[in-house]
Amino acid sequence: MSIGNSPEDDRPSVEDDGPSIGRVLQQARVGAGLTVDEVSTSTRVRIPIVHAIEEDDFSCSGGDVYARGHIRMLARAVGLDPDPLIERYDAEHGGRPAPTPAAPLFEAERIRPERRRPNWTAAMVAAIVAVVGFAGFTLFSDGESEGGGNTVAEGAAPETKKPTTPTTKPADPKPDPSDSAIAALPKDKVTVKLSATGDKSWISAKSHNGKLLFDGLLLKGETKTFQDDERVDLILGNAGAIELFVNGKKVKDEFEMGGVERLSYTKGDPEVG
Repeated sequence: MSIGNSPEDDRPSVEDDGPSIGRVLQQARVGAGLTVDEVSTSTRVRIPIVHAIEEDDFSCSGGDVYARGHIRMLARAVGLDPDPLIERYDAEHGGRPAPTPAAPLFEAERIRPERRRPNWTAAMVAAIVAVVGFAGFTLFSDGESEGGGNTVAEGAAPETKKPTTPTTKPADPKPDPSDSAIAALPKDKVTVKLSATGDKSWISAKSHNGKLLFDGLLLKGETKTFQDDERVDLILGNAGAIELFVNGKKVKDEFEMGGVERLSYTKGDPEVG
């Protein structure tokens, strides 16, 4: 009688023999009676990307961050819990990347701007020019006062009798720059401005009638502006990297890096959208 391990211990686990991520999503979609077009419409994930993911090809997603977001949205659309699929994706693709330490970034920002040294030569030249100019003006004024003192005295006397009421109207205060920018926007449209400040982000923007305004990557430092008569619908991949302005006002929502956000905005303040 053998005391060693049972042959059953050498069999692969159920997870190793189970269907792949794409196969699981495809089977769940078919079981739910949904087509690829219907899933693409409900998730805003493009049809080629849905087909590629169901074939376990994640190269069209544009990176691990976007691949996780696509898996999460597709799983929810077909009624699956996305967390096991995300964990399996991380296990098959080297795990979730470790966050970049914040301290070196801040140190780099402090070191980057180098304060300029004062230009003493230019300051000395400016001081000399000012002294020479003042001296010349003083000599010129003294010469005029000696040669035509009587004329100046006679002309100055009548002027003292004139009323001193101001004749110029004080200038109106200038409006705040931000208020001027908001006032310049059309009141009958909704205006949405997106800026990728922290990192690149995948953006999808549609008008109120479903017309695609933009669908692609917004690289770091780039800005896109969209307008519509009624509403602008957005999907933000890696939403934490986006700075968002709606109708000239900054949206103060704090989005997470790597997160996916669906947003809609209409005319008026950001709270209206």
